[in-house]
Parts: sequence; C-alpha cells; structure tokens
Amino acid sequence: MSRANLNDLQAFVAITREGSFTRAAAQLGVSQSALSHTMRALESRLGVRLLTRTTRSVSPTEAGQRLYQSMAPRFDEIELELAAVSEFRVTPAGNVRIQASEHAANNILWPKLLKVLPDYPDIKVEITVDYALSDIVAQRYDAGVRLGEQVAKDMIAVPIGPSLRIAVVGSPEYFKGRQIPKEPADLSAHNCINLRLPTHGSLMQWDFEKDGHELKARVEGQWTFNSSVPILRAAVAGCGLAFLPEDMVANELAGGSLVRVLEDWCQPFAGYHLYYPNRREHSSAFGVVVDALVYKQ
Repeated sequence: MSRANLNDLQAFVAITREGSFTRAAAQLGVSQSALSHTMRALESRLGVRLLTRTTRSVSPTEAGQRLYQSMAPRFDEIELELAAVSEFRVTPAGNVRIQASEHAANNILWPKLLKVLPDYPDIKVEITVDYALSDIVAQRYDAGVRLGEQVAKDMIAVPIGPSLRIAVVGSPEYFKGRQIPKEPADLSAHNCINLRLPTHGSLMQWDFEKDGHELKARVEGQWTFNSSVPILRAAVAGCGLAFLPEDMVANELAGGSLVRVLEDWCQPFAGYHLYYPNRREHSSAFGVVVDALVYKQ
C-alpha cells in the first residue's frame, strides 16, 4: 500500500474518531478543505461511501464503521510502537494530552509543569479544560485529572495534590444588611452564584458535611457561569455568595475582599489524582510529566 493511501486512512480514522472535520483537521495539522478532498479521493478509490455528512455532524456509514473498527486499533498499535522506539532517544520527547478541570489546570498542572518543561524542549503538553468527566480513552487523552473519589477503578491513579476544602464566600459589601448564614438551609435567603456543568446542563450542587451528616444544597441566584474564574470575580464584586476551592480564594480572604461563612460545614475531601489506562508502554515524555506532577507530602 502506498504512503498516500496510509495517510488517507489515517485521515479517515481521525475524522471518524473526532466526529468532526474541524477537530480532525486541527489534530492532523491540515486544512478542512484538504481533508475533505482527501476523503472524497479515498471514497472514490474504494468505490464506497464511508462517511455521512450533515451540517452539524459526521458519522460513519456501515462500511465506514467496519473499516474504522479494523483500522483504528492498528494505528493505535503503530503509535505505541513509535513511542516505544522514542525511548532510545537521549532526551525525552513526545506529546502528552491531559484533560482536567479549570481549577486543577490552573492550580496544579500549570505551576508544576512550568518548573519542569523548560528543561525538556521536545516535550509538548496539551491541557484541555473539561468539567464533563469525559472518557479519556475514547477522546485519546493520555491522562485525566479528577478528584480521588471520581477515578474509575480500572485506571491507574496518582495523587498530584493535597486534600481540598471548599469555601463559601461573599464580599463585605454583599453582607451589608444581610443575615450571615449559619447553616446550609439559610442559603435560600441569599443570592448564590451558580456553576453550570456540561453534563446534562445541570447546576452544580453545593455539598456540605458536619458531624458526619452530609447535605446537598441546590441554590439559586442571579448569576450563573460555566467556569470558576468569573464566579470568583462576581463574588468579589458583591454579586452574591460563591462556592469555590479554598486555595482559589486564599488571597481574597487574606486581603479582606471576601469573607468566609459556613466554614464548619466545609470539610476536607480527597484531592486531585492524575489517572490513566494501565498500558504496558508509556513514552518517556509521559514519564517526565507524571514525575513532575506526583504529590510529595
């Protein structure tokens, strides 16, 4: 088989896996028009339609699904073998893709990898912020970051940070003329800033615990965001109460721009873990990243 045919098959696998010409083109480093031309040429040579295209999605035909199921594992094997060969390099090199929440990306991955990556110019790290707890294997990530209690049992999990604790905070201006909440039920009288999760589009519950008693509160308020940074900004601006990781609001608490409430209802819980599939071979680049992230008490 010619190299061109292999490249065309690789393009087909990427499009099918991503379900999008746009994402596949970005992954392969080519234009969407070039990718469309490649697929038309492949379908013409094979004499069969492989993909069904609509304005919103791309999905394989029956023939395309059969070809994908046959070819995708072979390309995965080739990538693993190439990664194994790269072990013979003196300097670690390769790409590492990690999926994480915004807080983990900003407070764990960024500061730790910033100290290490300048020493390894041939290692490329891609971090995707995702609250949806997506399947890292299906999405072709090398690893993901989740709280310890959320990691699937069939994954290898490595702690990369200390225990976490949530803080319920509001600005001094917000509390003027308002009662300080003493227990979670009091939140019904307050303007709370919500976080909308991508999973089913639901709002995140506020979890509390005291004396072994767990309580989940659904709060309401004027503002809703889909990431934590604007929630912090809104809280400092006096827009309402926020439910954020303790370390994220430490500077604001120390400076007095935020005030903490319900502290006795916010107990520590398992911190972030890097998790990944139990594969026999991992690249040297992946090993460098794991070593840099592992939590050392």
